[in-house]
Amino acid sequence: MINLHFIDWLILGAYFTGIICVGFFRSRVDSTSEETFILAGRKLSLPGFIATLVTTWYGAILGIGENTYLNGIQTWFIFGLPYYVFAAGYASWAAPRVQQAKMITIPDHFRFHFGEGSGIISALLLVFLTSPAPYILSMGVLIQSMFQIEFGLSLLISTVFSVIYVWNGGFLAVIKTDMIQFLLMFLGFLLLVIFSWIDFGSPVALYQSLPELHRDPLGGNSVQYVLVWFFIAVWTMVDPGFYQRCAAAKSPEIARKGLFISIGFWCLFDFLTVLSGLYAVMAIKTDNALFAFPLLGVKVLPVGILGLFITGIFAIIMSTIDSFSLISAITFGRDILWRIQKPKSQTNSIPLVKKGLVIISFIALFLAFAVPSVVRLFYTLGSVLIPGLIFPFLYTLSGQARILRGSAGKIWILLPVLLSMGWLFLSYTISEPLLGIEPFYPGFLLSILLGLYFQKYTLQKK
Repeated sequence: MINLHFIDWLILGAYFTGIICVGFFRSRVDSTSEETFILAGRKLSLPGFIATLVTTWYGAILGIGENTYLNGIQTWFIFGLPYYVFAAGYASWAAPRVQQAKMITIPDHFRFHFGEGSGIISALLLVFLTSPAPYILSMGVLIQSMFQIEFGLSLLISTVFSVIYVWNGGFLAVIKTDMIQFLLMFLGFLLLVIFSWIDFGSPVALYQSLPELHRDPLGGNSVQYVLVWFFIAVWTMVDPGFYQRCAAAKSPEIARKGLFISIGFWCLFDFLTVLSGLYAVMAIKTDNALFAFPLLGVKVLPVGILGLFITGIFAIIMSTIDSFSLISAITFGRDILWRIQKPKSQTNSIPLVKKGLVIISFIALFLAFAVPSVVRLFYTLGSVLIPGLIFPFLYTLSGQARILRGSAGKIWILLPVLLSMGWLFLSYTISEPLLGIEPFYPGFLLSILLGLYFQKYTLQKK
């Protein structure tokens, strides 16, 4: 259990009160415009772009602490470096195309190029891929530890407090709260590193005293395992969070520049979090590595500073829950329900997006119960779903003619997912990767082959 002083509780209470006021009352959107609710009117400035993109990335902060405590610097090689590479690629190539297309969501691209059915299939996959379940799980575990309440109730509380203001304010509420959360996340971990440095010595001395496992870039795992995480980072290219922020930016230049600046902030924050995890290896002993960061904070931080740090952790998790909840709700409500129903009396999708927010919250709660491991949730969803989305989406941004209509687009999206899903199921039944191959690779390879086939088909058709 994490015990806090009265002053720490006051700081945490002030944060929750302030974030609800800013998000719920000061970010209300009365307009019925989709672009206003979903993209903040396409007027996102550079500071807002950076703050909302940087904060959204780190919702699984407890999982970062867990992985660093168990596997050391491997964390940077699977959760840091690959994402910088693909984020830079997105900034250079994808962001300008997203701006020029002037569409609202990723399924709009699939629908435009491959047809209505492909748009709905891609939306279904994105609903699960952008599920806030891993982050609700993180926050629920933290709340359970602090308040000693039932796990189910803690998950429910974490969901309600993180999405209540999205109902009123949409993307504008996410942006405003993210700007507060951006400051808190950096302040919290900067203070943790400073006090750990004072208590346990410099990072150089720390690194020299680490066990060999924690200095191994592979963290004791196989090269294939680490490479899967690298390929999962390709998800950046089809990340609806990246897409939404680039589409909402005032100009292509803000989107491009904002992405490169965000990479710099990610590098800085990854340095702070990985270093904190390594200090935890030396400073604490625990059977529950998920609490490496909070337990280190309890050990080294004084009253008041500890409250700021715990508040920073909540800010990080909540900033991702609200963003992913909104994206999942948009995908489910607008790109599935609205597209299927298309009532003539309903001129926009916002009512169904709000309905989707409720449904998505329940789905996320179910997933958090079903797979109670943050890293495992990431790995499972990424391994199965990304192979079916990445290459078809890049095709839609490439400027190719709209020739893959009918069943071709559906096949390209669906078959790789089914192959990876079947491979995953068989791997679970034998308790090891089938044929020694992780489930991600068969689906990824099939998607490449299908892409080459359809490219040849396109040229022949021309």
